[in-house]
Amino acid sequence: METNRLLPLIGIGVMLVVVELGGALLAPLMRAAGISAFEDPSSPANPIIFLVLLLGFTAVLLLLIRFGMRRLITGIVLVSIGLSFVYIFIAVLGAVVADPTVVLVGSLALGAAAAAVLFRYPEWYVIDLLGVVLAAGVSAIFGSSLGILPVLLLLVLLAVYDAISVYRTKHMIALAEGVLEQRAPILFIVPKRRGYSFIREGVGPVDDYPPEAGGEGGRGALLIGMGDLIMPTILVVSANVFLRAPGIGFLNGPALGAIAGSVVGMAVLLHFVDKGRAHAGLPPLNGGTILGFLAGCAATGMWAWL
Repeated sequence: METNRLLPLIGIGVMLVVVELGGALLAPLMRAAGISAFEDPSSPANPIIFLVLLLGFTAVLLLLIRFGMRRLITGIVLVSIGLSFVYIFIAVLGAVVADPTVVLVGSLALGAAAAAVLFRYPEWYVIDLLGVVLAAGVSAIFGSSLGILPVLLLLVLLAVYDAISVYRTKHMIALAEGVLEQRAPILFIVPKRRGYSFIREGVGPVDDYPPEAGGEGGRGALLIGMGDLIMPTILVVSANVFLRAPGIGFLNGPALGAIAGSVVGMAVLLHFVDKGRAHAGLPPLNGGTILGFLAGCAATGMWAWL
C-alpha cells in the first residue's frame, strides 16, 4: 500500500488508542464527580435500555431527515454534543476547582463554546480534535457505569444491530448521509490528500466507490463514526474500573488486551473501508476488543467477573 494511502488509516488507529487512553484517564474523574449513566452497573437491563434509547434517537433523526427538517437535526446534534461536553468539563474542573458554582458555570460556558465552534467552523481537524475529547468523555461515563458482563452484552447487541442497519436495512447509511449534508460533527474525518477541506468539499456519498475500486467518484476523506471509537473504549474503561488485575501504568491487563484487540479489529475494518464502500464498524471492532479483553483476562488470571 502506498504511503499516502496508509497515513489516513494510521491516523484513525491512533485516534482510537488516544480515545481509549483518554477514557481510562477520565473515568476516575467521572466517578469522583458522581457522573453516572446507570445506578446499578451490574444490572443486565442496562444494555437493553441503552439499545432502546439508541433506536429511539435514530428513529427521530430518520423521521426528521424524511421530512426535510435538516436544520433541526443540526440543532439536536449540537445540543447533545454541548451537554456531553458540559458533563466532561464538570468532571475535569471539579478535580481542580473547589467551588461547585464556578465548576458549573465554567462547564456550561466551555460546553457551549465547544458546540459553537463546531457549528461555526466544522473543519475536519476541529471535528477530530473535539471529537476525541468527546468520545473519551462519553466512554468514561458509560464505561464507569457498566460492569463487565453488561458491557459484553451491549457490545454483542450493538455489533448485530450495526450489521443489520448497514447491510440489510441500510438506514444507518441514510442517517449518516443526511446528517453529513448539514455538516453535523458526528463522524471522524481523516483527509486522504493534502489541502482537503470538509467545509468546502464535504465528503461525497457515504457508500461511494473510488476510482481505484472501479467507481467514478471517490471521497476526499475516510470516515468513521464516533460510536465506532466509543463502543470499544467502553469495555476498556469498564475493565480498568471494575477489575483488579496487574498491568502496566494506569492500565490493567484486561484493559490492555482490549486495546490491543480493538486495534486489530480496526485494522480489519479499515482493510475493507479503504476499498470505498460503507461497512459496519462494530462487528470487527467489538469482536476484536472482546477477544483482546479475554486474552488479557487469561494472561492475568482475572476471571472473577464471570
